[in-house]
Amino acid sequence: MAKDKKAKKKASKKRRQDDVASVDEHVLDRLYVVIDSRKGADPDTSYTARLFSRGRAQIAKKLGEEAVEALIEGIKGDRPKLVAESADLLYHLLTLWAATSVKPKAVWTELARREGLSGIAEKASRKR
Repeated sequence: MAKDKKAKKKASKKRRQDDVASVDEHVLDRLYVVIDSRKGADPDTSYTARLFSRGRAQIAKKLGEEAVEALIEGIKGDRPKLVAESADLLYHLLTLWAATSVKPKAVWTELARREGLSGIAEKASRKR
């Protein structure tokens, strides 16, 4: 009976982990859709619309600022702040993609193409 209870508990835990993975699996795709939907929205009521109204150069500048902030927290080793800055960095990267009509699937395809390649080999292939 104890074994049966352990098996059920293990199966339940596995289902919860699978649910979390499926929720998290496409969070960037879902965020991109929300960001892209803010094009043309009221800049007074939407931060994303405000970024779009300021143009690609401003979005890129903000992305750079967030990258530096993530870098600083990475060097410091402050994990909670690095998590927060990483979320900001990804948000601003997706905003830049939307501003330039880059779809996440194009990036995921490129990452999949590089999967299994050494970084050295991949960089060498770009020089050709």
